[in-house]
Amino acid sequence: MAAVVRHGATMHLPGYPSTPHRFQVRPGIGMSYLDEGPRDGEVVVMVHGNPSWSYYWRTLVAGLSDRYRCIVPDHVGMGLSDKPDDAPDAIPRYDYTLQSRVDDLGALLEHLGIDGPVTLAVHDWGGMIGFGWALSHQAQVKRLVVLNTAAFPMPDAKAMPWQIALGRDYNVGEMVIRGFNAFSSGASWLGVERKMPADVRRAYVAPYDSWKNRISTVRFMQDIPLSPKDRAWPLLEESGRRLHEYAGLPVFLGWGLKDFVFDHHFLERFQAELPGAEVMAFDDAGHYVLEDRHEVLVPAIRDFLDRNPIPSPGP
Repeated sequence: MAAVVRHGATMHLPGYPSTPHRFQVRPGIGMSYLDEGPRDGEVVVMVHGNPSWSYYWRTLVAGLSDRYRCIVPDHVGMGLSDKPDDAPDAIPRYDYTLQSRVDDLGALLEHLGIDGPVTLAVHDWGGMIGFGWALSHQAQVKRLVVLNTAAFPMPDAKAMPWQIALGRDYNVGEMVIRGFNAFSSGASWLGVERKMPADVRRAYVAPYDSWKNRISTVRFMQDIPLSPKDRAWPLLEESGRRLHEYAGLPVFLGWGLKDFVFDHHFLERFQAELPGAEVMAFDDAGHYVLEDRHEVLVPAIRDFLDRNPIPSPGP
């Protein structure tokens, strides 16, 4: 079991690498990230969503890092990264928006000198962050691994889940999520069909142990774009409009069909836009599909990558 010390507190994180790295992504704001595997390996960038953190990807990192270079950030306010306030007078201050997340991912990859081919692996709101970054770096993206996520507006046939509507409420949602850790704690129970071991569930919620440290879990929800009046809408709309441009790439879709948000409607949109994708969907898995079915998914993703190597650049 890995034990990581942050701000004097020890977090016991089963299965998680013991040496995360730090990077000052903005003045006074530190981003934590994993960088596992050979420096000359093909790069796999894994982007998490909300309310998880890089811990979600640990089984895939373990299954790939003997050969592939796995880069896995914790978004600001999430996981082991700093959790600054967004009050107007806060120092340092962070604006918890989709654009900020996209910019941070770009800054990390630039810091690491990742300017060549990458495999983009995304989950939950990491889909919009990853595809948002790819809008200006599409030539670098050579393969996609897409797990229970979105890169386009809510499908017309999909009803708004009440949990999301509640979380977007700046009064009730903020009190429930920041006061009681309802989102992170609830997701660790409701996001899986196979009950998480107690120590794994504790690892998921460990970074969100106070009102202050839960700021990002609620700001993520409040920033979900549902209409053109929301500030993240232009990014979401452009990403959806351009999704078909990845149709010629090797794509792996892994889906837990019991996800109450990113359900079959989202999977069907990805299949329609990316008709050549390999699909592995599970009737007995939920939102955290890597938790429910990592024994099957990790070898399948490894096989997918091995069978679809990134071509070497020409002379």
